[in-house]
Amino acid sequence: MNDAMHQACDFVLFGAKGDLAMRKLFPALFQLDKAKLLNPDSKIIGVARADWDQTAFVEAVEATLVRFLDPGEMSSDDWQRFSARLDYVQVDMTSADDFKKIKAKLDASRIMVNYLATPPAVFGDICKNLSSAELITETTRIVLEKPIGHDLASSKVINDTVAQYFNENRIYRIDHYLGKDTVQNLIALRFANNLFGSQWNNSAIDHVQITVSETVGLEGRWSYYDKVGQMRDMVQNHLLQLLCMVAMNPPSKLDADSIRDEKVRILKALHPINSSNVTKRAVRGQYTAGSIGGQAVVGYGEEEGSAASKSNTETFVSLRVNVDNWRWAGVPFYLRTGKRMPQKMTEIVVVYKNNPHFIFDPKQREIVNNRLVIRLQPDEGIRLHVVTKQLGIHQGMDLQNRALNLDFSESAPNQRTPDAYERLLLESMVGDQSLFVRRDEIEASWTWCDELIQAWKDVGDEVKPYNAGTWGPIGSIALIERDGRSWHE
Repeated sequence: MNDAMHQACDFVLFGAKGDLAMRKLFPALFQLDKAKLLNPDSKIIGVARADWDQTAFVEAVEATLVRFLDPGEMSSDDWQRFSARLDYVQVDMTSADDFKKIKAKLDASRIMVNYLATPPAVFGDICKNLSSAELITETTRIVLEKPIGHDLASSKVINDTVAQYFNENRIYRIDHYLGKDTVQNLIALRFANNLFGSQWNNSAIDHVQITVSETVGLEGRWSYYDKVGQMRDMVQNHLLQLLCMVAMNPPSKLDADSIRDEKVRILKALHPINSSNVTKRAVRGQYTAGSIGGQAVVGYGEEEGSAASKSNTETFVSLRVNVDNWRWAGVPFYLRTGKRMPQKMTEIVVVYKNNPHFIFDPKQREIVNNRLVIRLQPDEGIRLHVVTKQLGIHQGMDLQNRALNLDFSESAPNQRTPDAYERLLLESMVGDQSLFVRRDEIEASWTWCDELIQAWKDVGDEVKPYNAGTWGPIGSIALIERDGRSWHE
């Protein structure tokens, strides 16, 4: 972190009563304060429609911290210091007059950071009313939560609206996966270690797998999710961002635009998946009733709030993606994400090529498989699978696959792993955009995804059923096995 993090700010949180604010943002802000990473003069101003007074707001924040922090994490001193930062303003986001109440809470000597934890439909109203209340200066920043649209056209409308009031260098679009420690470690692993950097190309790597699986279903969001689906909800942002971090070339400098320039080049190099190849490159599924952790769960069509008619919305997607550049020519990237999977997991698996000539017992050929496994959740760490001889004088040259394991929780048992939002909130106050998504990234990813989604419509693709608690429809297994490969389990 640079010295700018010590600059005081007014952190204005729109949507302060919502689930995201209460479940993630206030706990993250508390942890930053506890770690002495907030300027002593920084303020946190909650903005919502709720008819709360200051006391009711502070009590609500305290209750959410008690609920989501681990026991013993919040001492009375910690809470007193943090609660002194809190303020609340009741605002109708569409009322210009209400924004004058926000202005009364601000200090001109502090930088204003506006976090929009609201539906995108009110982004325009908030920006317009901030401007009307003369709250936008050359230092004012705005942080946008996803989704940034549901396709390329709608994302352009949102971005155009915000751009009327804020320059690109003051717009912070969040993808919380980029705030995870292990994603940051991916940059260090690739670009600080020649051991990996020199082998990070199609001469050494056979293929790459990226899996983001969830055990949960819709959690009462059927009406929203059925209009979106897993492709828009997860692939367009999280999985493509992870793919970019794995595939991008080394940036010339470790600054925001250099990193984002390289990610855009990858997005523009993605080979199209269209009606000519979609049946061989993409599989979509929808979960039916099954069992998760020994508990019976209902299918997608029986979820709370579901409509009576049959839905063709996907809850699972697997893709075979190619990057059309010299580094990755011929190397497939297999992406997989779904709901109601056997375990909650985010994992990147880099599978290396075998030696061209095998000198050991042919029966042991399947053992020889070097893999670099980068785990983002639930436990963050890196494992390198290598092949060694089995110990013992009677073993001859029997081979075994062993893992060199770097477990971040075990290597630093007394150091908590910060939540991704902690890093992102702090960077928005510091003014570093390295971990945020630039407009051309959003539009490049939507351009690619829109063509794939349209291809499903053009060929009349129907979602394939899979039982809750399994790894998706059988077509996902066939997708990778027809190439002579298999999913890493």
